[in-house]
Amino acid sequence: MLSGLFYQFNFPFPTFFFLALFRLAIMNYNTCFHLLLALFIPCSVLCLAMTARNLNSDQFALLEFKDRIAGPQNVLANNWTASTSVCNWIGVSCGILHKRVIALNLTSMNLRGTIPPHLGNLSFLLSLDLSSNNLYGLLPKELGQLHRLKILRLSLNSLNGEIPSWLGNLHRVRRLQMENNNFTGTIPQTLVNISNLEILNMGFNQLFGQAPSSIFKISSLKFISLFRNSLSGDLPNDMCQHLPKLEVLHLSLNEFSGSIPSSLGKCSNLKYFSLYFNQFTGIIPRSIGNLTRLEELDLGLNNLEGSLPNDLCHLCPKLEGLYLDANELSGNIPSSIGECYKLQMLSLLENKFSGLIPKSIFNSTVARKRVKE
Repeated sequence: MLSGLFYQFNFPFPTFFFLALFRLAIMNYNTCFHLLLALFIPCSVLCLAMTARNLNSDQFALLEFKDRIAGPQNVLANNWTASTSVCNWIGVSCGILHKRVIALNLTSMNLRGTIPPHLGNLSFLLSLDLSSNNLYGLLPKELGQLHRLKILRLSLNSLNGEIPSWLGNLHRVRRLQMENNNFTGTIPQTLVNISNLEILNMGFNQLFGQAPSSIFKISSLKFISLFRNSLSGDLPNDMCQHLPKLEVLHLSLNEFSGSIPSSLGKCSNLKYFSLYFNQFTGIIPRSIGNLTRLEELDLGLNNLEGSLPNDLCHLCPKLEGLYLDANELSGNIPSSIGECYKLQMLSLLENKFSGLIPKSIFNSTVARKRVKE
């Protein structure tokens, strides 16, 4: 009977079979489509509701911040109101897709107050910049929950307490700027967990103790500033083997000691190198001549000895500032110093140099400028 049916519609068996499968697939597709549609609509509504609820939690966190902050002309009080979307508030940026708060930038607004723990609930936050204000008090540990954070700028405030160890939980941070505050204690070892860190600035605080050698092994670092603290210890001799991208190393006004690392020349991208007012001893390593991008070298007020490298200026053609004052350097001032054609600032006083001042020094920019004056 089936064979007669196939014959009646002039379909060979394989063709009829595939047509039947195709029809079945179409029927199943329609069924699946309606099923997915029935699921999609309530899910969309649910997702929208969740987005709104989460944005409300962001709004609540920011309102808690506002309640603890005072500022001139009540900028936040007048602008951060429930009558407008949180995404339109001054200093607040939201993501395009999920409409969650991704950045809070309130720099240089003369704000005064403390940072509330509620900011730790801004779970989509990528950038937090509260620099150049009058904020004080401790950093709440809840900020360690901001796992998406890439920029944390708290510089130029009056924040105090110890540098918290939970900063090591912020694995994605690239810029960590906490300079010009009143932080005390030691630098936590946990900072080594911030493996993508590019800028580390904790200068002008009240930090003491040994700086963890591990921070000099974060290979992504381009900028390290720990100046004007009371930090001590040696610099790792293999430091520059781990810091190929380093451009700025500013450790002035501390209590570091030991020798300047002989591997310094491997920091081939270094532009600014300052160890001013520390307790370094030994000689100036000749490998410093490998720093062909070096623009400023400040080794003043240490206990360095030996002679000045003869070919320093030839090997560092971009050098604009050279400060070697108040050391124990001796020997003749090399005539090659005249090859520092871009040199604008030179300080060699309070050393033990002998001989004559080389005439070639008048070839430098600093000499030409003074002759014109």
